[in-house]
Amino acid sequence: MNNKVLIISYYFPPMGLSGVQRTLKFAKYLPLYKWEPTVLTVTPTAYFALDYSMLREVSDSNIRTVRTNSIDPTRLFERDKPIKMPHERMRSFLSKVSQALFIPDNKIGWKREALKAARKLLQEESFDVILSTAPPYTSHLIGMALARETGIPLVLDYRDAWVDNPLHFYLTPFHRMIHQRLEKAVLHSSNKIITINRRIKEVMIVRYPFLSYHDISIIPQGYDPEDFHVGDPLKLPFTEKMRFTYAGTFYRNRTPKFFLRALAEVLNQNPKMRQKIEAVFIGTFRKENYGLIDTLGLKDVVKVFGYLDHGSTIRYLITSDVLWMTIGIGKGEDMISTGKLFEYIGSRKPILGLVPDGVAGKTILETGAGRVVPPTDVAAIKKAIIELFTLWEKNELPEIPMEYAEKYDRRKLTGELARELSLQLDHRGSFVKLEGKS
Repeated sequence: MNNKVLIISYYFPPMGLSGVQRTLKFAKYLPLYKWEPTVLTVTPTAYFALDYSMLREVSDSNIRTVRTNSIDPTRLFERDKPIKMPHERMRSFLSKVSQALFIPDNKIGWKREALKAARKLLQEESFDVILSTAPPYTSHLIGMALARETGIPLVLDYRDAWVDNPLHFYLTPFHRMIHQRLEKAVLHSSNKIITINRRIKEVMIVRYPFLSYHDISIIPQGYDPEDFHVGDPLKLPFTEKMRFTYAGTFYRNRTPKFFLRALAEVLNQNPKMRQKIEAVFIGTFRKENYGLIDTLGLKDVVKVFGYLDHGSTIRYLITSDVLWMTIGIGKGEDMISTGKLFEYIGSRKPILGLVPDGVAGKTILETGAGRVVPPTDVAAIKKAIIELFTLWEKNELPEIPMEYAEKYDRRKLTGELARELSLQLDHRGSFVKLEGKS
């Protein structure tokens, strides 16, 4: 008989973007390791991207899903249509207002309905472990409440840091203190903590001295090899040109402007390259970025597809020559390790990272087929583009070794999660001794 885990995850298909995939793939592959998942999530709601191909994957994988209503800002929009990404200044303003008004986040209105549904589930059947994944950090509050009520072991999955998240805004020191107290309470109520990278783990241990090195395990983001089984290769969107592809969203200090400026300078100085290069963007794309393309004279070189379903995105990764990503410069940015990076690794294509020193840059260099330059250094980006183009013309672009890529196979990573869940069966209440300590 399989063990049973209740997964608390606000973000789940048909919502799109990379934050959804970790939970989806864990739930898909846990049965391979004798764990039966039930995902507690929200009824379909408006979001910046909707991906019904991933919803079909939920159905095809027979993932049991329990959905509840939620009172949060996304309910103000039409449910079956994606929300248009606002101008960055407006997005930043709305984000700060939201974070000032709602603690720990604007999904707190989901807590009541989620607890009601979870309590009903737990009355009707037995679960061996509760797994909450965040953000939103409301998920961890739900997990904490259920663990305290039932004594069921609680495992926390941190896809991003909480108190030290560089995307968080604290209106006053009092707001920050509330967040820290909430996180401390959640950690005390948990039996195991999982993070996506070592940097987040280290920051948590420093902030909360009651945590030991062994209380936190690292299970990185990954890719699903099945997603790269794309059928007839003749139907893939190949091109005769050298294709640079970016897949993801631009927000805050993540911007395409430095790459586009570098590309424009390269083409202005080497006009013959213009007929041999294209830059593809997949994902939500703001109006101001379209204007930049026009201003730099790149309309004949740049293709913007907007958000594509996951399968279509993978096809473009496979048929690209170089995949690039960017992370802005700022406090805490070195902790960010984007999910899309690991799908880049799954494609085994060379990666150009416009990133500061930190987790993402280290990972890119470890692939053996990556280059890292400072995010805002146009001269360095130009040099990298020219060097990569020269290798492309010689058919000498590097490839990420399979043995390296396999480290991030989501099937294997789910095995690591299953091992952590199984350990809780023999160590129920292992954090009880920490209650009340600072």
